[in-house]
Amino acid sequence: MAGRCGLRGTLGPGCSSRWPQGWRLSLRPPGARLAHAGAAAQLQQEYDAVVIGAGHNGLVAAAYLQRAGLRTAVLERRHVLGGAAVTEEIVPGFKFSRASYLLSLLRPQIYADLELQRHGLRVLPRDPYSFTPLLEDRSPPRSLLLGHGMAQTQQQIAQFSQKDAQAYPEYEAFMGRMVLALDPLLDAPPVDTAALGKGSLLQQLRNLQTLKPLLQAGLALGRQLPHYYEVLTAPISKILDHWFESEPLKATLATDAVIGAMASPHTPGSGYVLLHHVMGELEGRRGAWGYVAGGMGALSHAIAQAAAARGAHIFAEKVGGVCERGAAWPSPQAAGMLLVKSCPLPVPRQCATCCWAGPGRRRVSCCRMGQSQPLHPPRNSCPRILSSGSGSLTHAPLSPRSMQVGACTGTPCAGEGPGHHGCGCWGRRCGVAGAPLPAQLVYCSPRPMIELCIPSVLDPGLAPPGCHVVSLFTQYTPSVLAGGRSWDEQARNAYADTVFDCIEDYAPGFKASVIGRDILTPPDLERIFGLPGGNIFHGGMSLDQLYFARPVPSYSGYRSPIPGLYLCGSGAHPGGGVMGAAGRNAAQVAIRDFRHL
Repeated sequence: MAGRCGLRGTLGPGCSSRWPQGWRLSLRPPGARLAHAGAAAQLQQEYDAVVIGAGHNGLVAAAYLQRAGLRTAVLERRHVLGGAAVTEEIVPGFKFSRASYLLSLLRPQIYADLELQRHGLRVLPRDPYSFTPLLEDRSPPRSLLLGHGMAQTQQQIAQFSQKDAQAYPEYEAFMGRMVLALDPLLDAPPVDTAALGKGSLLQQLRNLQTLKPLLQAGLALGRQLPHYYEVLTAPISKILDHWFESEPLKATLATDAVIGAMASPHTPGSGYVLLHHVMGELEGRRGAWGYVAGGMGALSHAIAQAAAARGAHIFAEKVGGVCERGAAWPSPQAAGMLLVKSCPLPVPRQCATCCWAGPGRRRVSCCRMGQSQPLHPPRNSCPRILSSGSGSLTHAPLSPRSMQVGACTGTPCAGEGPGHHGCGCWGRRCGVAGAPLPAQLVYCSPRPMIELCIPSVLDPGLAPPGCHVVSLFTQYTPSVLAGGRSWDEQARNAYADTVFDCIEDYAPGFKASVIGRDILTPPDLERIFGLPGGNIFHGGMSLDQLYFARPVPSYSGYRSPIPGLYLCGSGAHPGGGVMGAAGRNAAQVAIRDFRHL
């Protein structure tokens, strides 16, 4: 009976559909462009699994599903694969990683399992990785340059505090031990607490095995558990004040605690956001970050190649939307979903269909077939998912003179130097202390926190000879402006001018070198990439929306209320960033379910 009953992905024209009752795929016209040379020439009549949205997680899920023998299709709304991990030529001759722009968090198992290097992935590590210039009434003004050479990094920190220079290696080791302890939790579904006491004795014993990663983490943390618990729950300002005394170092480190978060360094739980940003590795080096050669789209292309090489069919400009009976559902809201063959829904006219709280949905909303009245799940099972964006992206092509003006205040050398390899933190105290708190976010920060990257220094193929591309992630910017105003062109340009004026203070002549710009506010990030509220993590990374509670407590194990429908995007555990873990974990859950049909 397995393989014959239940959900079949009938996608070819004129085929009868046996998707869960009330669901259908709205396909674009037959002329829609094929996204990948290794994919099928046309949609087949049946698939075992269909991934909606070709973001990096969706592509990872497809690769693992096809690797396990499930016939898999990936359908993407946009003309380009990768979701937020894309490379786009916004200005002729200049290629930008238009949304995500750095790589570190991608799980090592995915590199190995999908043989991404064989499929063309090449990473350019940044070392040094962080440059913080200071505006000071002294000549020359100072800057803080952090890299992987501990001696050189301590020497840099010693400009501001000998005590901090001595404490820094111990701080790095402390955070490293915590990352290693939590690492097993990233590669497994969260523990299903509701299932622990259910079923037969044998089933209960099997369910206890899901506690293994959690127990491993606890044992690894050992007697230091109370101190690590404080890192997860306290404001990062409290943690950094415990370790260090110099403002430039604390501001630089605090940046990772607020990037993409609707939080300040004084917000409880902001320590976890910092931890999330140091969980990655590149080429075996913990905490390292780098640029993908060719931009982030090259990573998505490598994953797509790995999936297609195993037989997955991948299409762009193919899904116009996913619809629930009686209501259209724009496809950005559907990205991050996986549909797999399942047993028939037991009572078709009375079963629940679901507008699932994936990327772009704020809550779970269920209704019975043939009825418009919603079904209300238990009150505590579906809390509101907080997903407000806090940052904006600006991309600018720079003229050939840019690296000369880029030899800015506090840079240790003229022209292209170590300060240009990493990301620079710009603004008064990196803008962190002076930025408004989330409750005040109806106005843009007058002195924004700016993370500025120039990837073309290490990857010159992104720009014409002698030119460069620069990407700026800035905070804080609200989704809706004061008075309920939306982001129009005037508001976008006014904010971009504020950002560029700030950079000009540090790098005189910067504005004159800019020959174009692409400004993406939180609403733009939602409209183009389907990021809910413009949130780069597909939902807040606060403790109430992590692990058991991501995206909501009842459905943290990737299975949705619809049999055969799974969450595989960053809105699921372990969260946002170009990590791939949600796609891999969801695929493994789906594969296990498929084999038990």
